[in-house]
Amino acid sequence: MFFLLSPLGGDVTSQATNGDSVLYDAAGGGNLDCIDLLLQHGANPNVASLCSQLPIHRAAYQGHYLALKKLISITNMKAIRLCGMSPVHSAADGGHADCLELLIKKGFDVNPILGCQISENYGDMRKTPLYFAISNGDVTCAELLLKAGAKPDLDPLRCLLVAVRAEKYELVSLLLAYGADVNCFFSVICDTVFPTALQYCLKDEMMLRLLLNNGYHAESCFECYHDNWVTPYIWAEAPSQSYQIRSDTNKVTFCEIISVSWMAHLAGRVVQTLLDYVNHVDICSKLQCILERQEEWPDICEILRNPRSLKHQARLVIRRCMTLRRLNDPEFMSTVPFPPALKNLLLYKEYDIYGRMDEQ
Repeated sequence: MFFLLSPLGGDVTSQATNGDSVLYDAAGGGNLDCIDLLLQHGANPNVASLCSQLPIHRAAYQGHYLALKKLISITNMKAIRLCGMSPVHSAADGGHADCLELLIKKGFDVNPILGCQISENYGDMRKTPLYFAISNGDVTCAELLLKAGAKPDLDPLRCLLVAVRAEKYELVSLLLAYGADVNCFFSVICDTVFPTALQYCLKDEMMLRLLLNNGYHAESCFECYHDNWVTPYIWAEAPSQSYQIRSDTNKVTFCEIISVSWMAHLAGRVVQTLLDYVNHVDICSKLQCILERQEEWPDICEILRNPRSLKHQARLVIRRCMTLRRLNDPEFMSTVPFPPALKNLLLYKEYDIYGRMDEQ
């Protein structure tokens, strides 16, 4: 068709009403011969569509490896920057690991930020290629990006929170292994005293344990103002919060979240689980009133009324000294000269429900 139209005055630089160029459409089809012919007759790979995408973006999104390889060598980096979107975003969004790997090998940044005009089109305020991979549930692309240096905490709504909410255990484990902040906050919807991730897994013990085993700040769930006292806790992992008492009573506490009618029945199990990760804590009258109606209350009372074991306290102290960055780094932990039993203790292996399932 191209051979017929070109001699008759067919314009290879023409664009459709939506701004899509002929080359853009050819890139979407992935026909390398057609792309080569268009380029030979003057098609411009640096002309963007009205949705701010170049042919290279289309090829990456559709997963056309050879077309992408061709377009990488001839597309102007300035034109890509002006679009406000990297082809790395497109490959991650399309779920094409081979194209993503090619772009990484060619030196494309794995942490590009979407332009505001594009990011605003998404209700979740996404910014990074990693977010696209996580929101798609794509473990392969996510791992490729993380291994290449993608940072997991650049999006306003953190990638970890997206994975937790979607119940993607493998992605959560992967993100934590690459340093995602388990104690991050997202206060747009609900500004809580405790880190946000817990809200998304109150019904899911496996996910809850996965977060707690990797350093979720369980003590913050017992910070409360209902009895006119505040318990200060040490935030060893957050330099800006090395020792902080949260004095803003406008923040929502754990006892307020768990006391709502559709959550109250979970309180006993969740609190009993949290107590496995804290030293001595006090519970407020509001939380106690809920717990007294739960079958776990006798066991919770037994824990609260007695000193914690030396083994339990030692684990908490050693973990605090080692820091989460080291504890959550499998490579580092494999080199630590600790006996296997001590490593298992520090990593809460007795509570690692997900890890046991993964081994089966």
